[in-house]
Amino acid sequence: MSTVRGIGKAKALQIKAALELANRLGDPDYRNGEPVQSPQEAIKSVQSKLKGKKKEHFYMLCLDTRNRVNNTNQVSVGNLDSSIVHPREVFKDAISAYASTVIFVHNHPSGDLEPSSEDINLTKRLVEAGELLGIPVLDHIIVSDRGFTSLKSRNLI
Repeated sequence: MSTVRGIGKAKALQIKAALELANRLGDPDYRNGEPVQSPQEAIKSVQSKLKGKKKEHFYMLCLDTRNRVNNTNQVSVGNLDSSIVHPREVFKDAISAYASTVIFVHNHPSGDLEPSSEDINLTKRLVEAGELLGIPVLDHIIVSDRGFTSLKSRNLI
């Protein structure tokens, strides 16, 4: 930890804790139990975790029977333009979280919101796996600092 004139170690730790608390309070899954009814509401729960990231991060939102986020899992961290995601690992976490349904969210550090062929193929595999397990995939959302794209709204799910 680097030092700043006038701020001791104890004060620096207080500031760090306050920033972490503010980060958590900004995420709806920590704050309230409102149902997720749109892609905008879904990305709010991971937006602060994805903002400004230089690598792809893939998250899964586990929803209960009333579409409330009961768990948010980081599935993988990739490189600049890809991440490795395997349905077995994804749904292991969904089963452990007693998810009724799931929503996937990942970022494109490049800012391009167009789903790649890999994004589309992965989504199809995840939807198939979810159907087999009885855990439907509600959406797969791609986010960047410029906005978001919902694969469901593009009829890709």
